[in-house]
Amino acid sequence: MRIILITGASSGIGYEAAVLLAKQGHKVYGAARRVELMEPLREIGIVPVRLDVTDEASIEACVQTILDAEGRIDVLVNNAGYGYLGAIENVSMSEARRQLEVNLFGLARLTQLVLPSMREHHFGRIINTSSIAGKGVILFGGWYNVSKFSVEAFSDALRMETKPFGIDVCIIEPSGIKTAWGIIAADNLEASSRGTAYEQSGLKMASFLRKMYTGNLLSGPQVVAKAIVRVVNAHCPKTRYRAGFGARAFLTLHALLPARCWDFFAKKTGK
Repeated sequence: MRIILITGASSGIGYEAAVLLAKQGHKVYGAARRVELMEPLREIGIVPVRLDVTDEASIEACVQTILDAEGRIDVLVNNAGYGYLGAIENVSMSEARRQLEVNLFGLARLTQLVLPSMREHHFGRIINTSSIAGKGVILFGGWYNVSKFSVEAFSDALRMETKPFGIDVCIIEPSGIKTAWGIIAADNLEASSRGTAYEQSGLKMASFLRKMYTGNLLSGPQVVAKAIVRVVNAHCPKTRYRAGFGARAFLTLHALLPARCWDFFAKKTGK
């Protein structure tokens, strides 16, 4: 049995992963700002914990609550995150900072706080939810891309540092997953584009996102949740796991195409 902390557990990927892991017998703590949405998880033994990854006191309290109850944290699943899309010229610097605070710095601070316990027990597994957008830039991804590229680099650096202590660092790279993320991202893109030089292309991309995330093409959050479960249970986990419809094709195409060809391909996506 592993003691597992999953962030962003109030819906989508985090919620599904928490359920699957609890049903396997692991002790799971589900963390999110909206604790009330996790109340149904209590029925299968999951413990909801309030967590705001932009608040230092909240992060410290969350980790300490689990350490006080269990004495250790074996697995940290950094899943919390969101996407604010828009042209770099249009997105305010305060919103850009918040994007990095949620998707990168909150993740980093949680990681810092769980590492001493993992080192003490000479075992730990840190699973960071990145994205295919952490390898290939998407149109109007801007600061979201920056945050996910940073998660990739952060994870690679951390993996090298912590391996001598028996700690594995793994990255999940989902493609577009059918959750509320896509609709929220489309709303943000539309709001940031209106009345600007990017309005026409921004609204087209927002419309494309809505069609994608309300259609039947994308994979559901269970696909990514199962990838997280594989990492938790693996004897020797891989460094990266790709999950969801088109993830492998997207990353392969990005690796093969010259930069200007990728730009052309990415700009055609929303048209």
